[in-house]
Amino acid sequence: MAGTAAPNAKRMSLIVSKGTLDWAYPPFILATTAAAMGMEVAMFFTFYGLGLLRKKLDLGVSTLGNPAMAMPLMGMHMHMPNLVAALPGADAMATAMMKRLIQKKGVASIEELRQLAIESEVRIIACQMTMDLFEFRREDMIDGPEIGGAATFIEHAAKSEINLYI
Repeated sequence: MAGTAAPNAKRMSLIVSKGTLDWAYPPFILATTAAAMGMEVAMFFTFYGLGLLRKKLDLGVSTLGNPAMAMPLMGMHMHMPNLVAALPGADAMATAMMKRLIQKKGVASIEELRQLAIESEVRIIACQMTMDLFEFRREDMIDGPEIGGAATFIEHAAKSEINLYI
């Protein structure tokens, strides 16, 4: 666990700035894995990533600007051309497909990964400026995150061997 790491334990810092379903997985998976490996981990949730700390999540997937998006379908991988994003309901369709795939493959939900991060003593920092900017209230957020600014994150990141921006 991160909180019980040795004084000379390695550190990892992540800036989480995206809040869609597909962008939510990498930071939580990396953070919880690093914590399980004994690293001290801090996650700084800012701009659209801050929404991942809200109590109620309704995450979606956007096909816009994501030409690499390919979903398994009938034994093949169906690519979503950018033109598809212009069609009404394209994002809802992509989101439904992704959620079915996640459930079918038994992948943990973002809520489960978020709770695992808290239990693993990952330091979760909600950006105060972003909270003010988007008018999020503390009571909108899950229990556990601390509220801090860039300096709070940089203090940890400056001592980290691994710094990621996601």
